[in-house]
Amino acid sequence: MAHATPAPLTQLSEEESLFYSTVRKFAEEAIAPHVRAMDDEQRLDEGLVEQVFELGLMGIEIPEELGGAGGSFFDAVLAIEAISTVDPAVAVLVDVHNTLVINALRRWGSPAQQQHWLPKLAAGTVGAYALSEAGSGSDAFALQTRAEKLPSGFRLNGRKLWISNAREAGLFIVFATLDPSAGYRGITAFLVEKGAHGFAVGRKEDKLGIRASSTCELVFDGCEVAEENLLGEPGKGYMIAIETLNEGRIGIGAQMLGLAEGAWGHAARYAKERRQFGKPIAEFQAVQFTLAEMATEIEAAKLMVYNAARLKDAGKPYVREAAMTKYFASQVAERVASQCVEVFGGNGFVRDYPAEKYYRDAKVGKIYEGTSNMQLATIAKQVLGSR
Repeated sequence: MAHATPAPLTQLSEEESLFYSTVRKFAEEAIAPHVRAMDDEQRLDEGLVEQVFELGLMGIEIPEELGGAGGSFFDAVLAIEAISTVDPAVAVLVDVHNTLVINALRRWGSPAQQQHWLPKLAAGTVGAYALSEAGSGSDAFALQTRAEKLPSGFRLNGRKLWISNAREAGLFIVFATLDPSAGYRGITAFLVEKGAHGFAVGRKEDKLGIRASSTCELVFDGCEVAEENLLGEPGKGYMIAIETLNEGRIGIGAQMLGLAEGAWGHAARYAKERRQFGKPIAEFQAVQFTLAEMATEIEAAKLMVYNAARLKDAGKPYVREAAMTKYFASQVAERVASQCVEVFGGNGFVRDYPAEKYYRDAKVGKIYEGTSNMQLATIAKQVLGSR
């Protein structure tokens, strides 16, 4: 993992370049053969999930003494980008686990919770982050899931929707309202294990894109949570959510960047192979200009993603940059994926070629972990100084 002085923007240190190349090679050799089947079957290959753990990609920021790689947030971003070039659905597994679950535990978990859970999360337990509900999307704190204080802990009742990694996860960070009269200051975070009494993973969503990534409903029916599984302090759940989602937006930016890079690579190769009027279509200026425009937007997105990640690692303010990164990278991914389909022509519209999957996968970038409109609202507050 990289520990050198941060390089400027898109320039990577030797260690960072080696790490990115290693993950990219893994994605191309181990993930690529399963992409079509996983998309068709709407589930991750179990052996592939094990390989992701074995490569150390599920404990990037976990300290070495706790079984992790001892890397940086920037390392996690590089891994998400590299995997997304091949399959953004697999990148969701790595992204949510690292940027949301592990970072929340590292920042807010007690020493005992960290000692217990971080080694497990590095070795084979998948993490999920349960905030969203049917009436709580962009209005993230309009939670209906309730937590009741008991003499020995808490009892949870309610439902969560659109929870990524839900089918594979062994640990869930669950947000519920402990004190409704306190509004968002009553929101509290809990650590809930798979198999807990009164807790069940419900229906899996049938999605447009990133279909291999499990997105499920969670049901809490009198689910009892021990006192030691309270994450942070009562009523501080909103702070945990805000902080981790700010980091997570950079992760989504990296996912969309990798998606765009993957789509561009397929488009460029196809343009050199596809012949019309006696020559490769890459020799036509219109196609050249399309590919050049795509490459320029990808480079701009990369500058934003890397800069936001380096700011986060340096302990500097990054909320504005994170919002801009997610907003812009998701726009670029959708445009580049669309242009990739057009370069492929009729072949871009059928499932025998990779273009259509990148196009389907790109759309969610504007929606999850904060819609584009929510990112614009955040950016406007930051640049205009409004409250």
